[in-house]
Amino acid sequence: YYTAERIKATLRACEECGINAFVGRGDRHIMRALNEYWNEGGRLKWIGQQAPEWVPIEKNIREIADHGAIGCYLHGGVVDHLFAEGKLDSAREYLALMKDLGMVPGMAAHNPQVPLYAEEHRLGAEFYLVCFYNLTLRGGDVYLPEDREAAVKTIQQIRKPCIAFKVLAAGRNNPEEAFTYAYRNIKPTDLVCVGVYTKHHPRQVQENVNLVQRLLKAASQPSETR
Repeated sequence: YYTAERIKATLRACEECGINAFVGRGDRHIMRALNEYWNEGGRLKWIGQQAPEWVPIEKNIREIADHGAIGCYLHGGVVDHLFAEGKLDSAREYLALMKDLGMVPGMAAHNPQVPLYAEEHRLGAEFYLVCFYNLTLRGGDVYLPEDREAAVKTIQQIRKPCIAFKVLAAGRNNPEEAFTYAYRNIKPTDLVCVGVYTKHHPRQVQENVNLVQRLLKAASQPSETR
């Protein structure tokens, strides 16, 4: 469904709603769409995800930098695997390369213990993508409430910015409940990343933004007026 034209249309819808950054894979399809989008006047910033099928990792990181990403992060599945194998310290060189190339370095993880380990060992990440559900441990699309409790506990312990993702449990959670839970539990410096699929919901971007703005406005008001 997401041809280059539809990707660009979705990015323009995000921009019109006040969103200013896109989290996307560092593959040829995304980079082509982004180049066209920027050449046509688009202004969204790109945070690039290392594409696990592209090897070596260093080459993909350099390509992401060459295509204009402001930040780059290691793929969560790659990071989880390194952690399980006791090799997460090897991420240090990739994070250093991202920084050397002028990007903000980060890493994603489904296992909430990974960011804590990375911080304790000072691997060099300056931000983390923290999954609300530990899909690596569950071995597939299993979304348990206790997983997101563990995720927000990790987010609250880490002083660096975090990006919470899969907060909607791949469409399984009620959006109002999911966004309310996320924004009540992340830090003021944190973000939420959600995917959108506009084929059957053309205004999904606008609806998400309107919902979040309403929830944040309500949260900022004194309790007696709610």
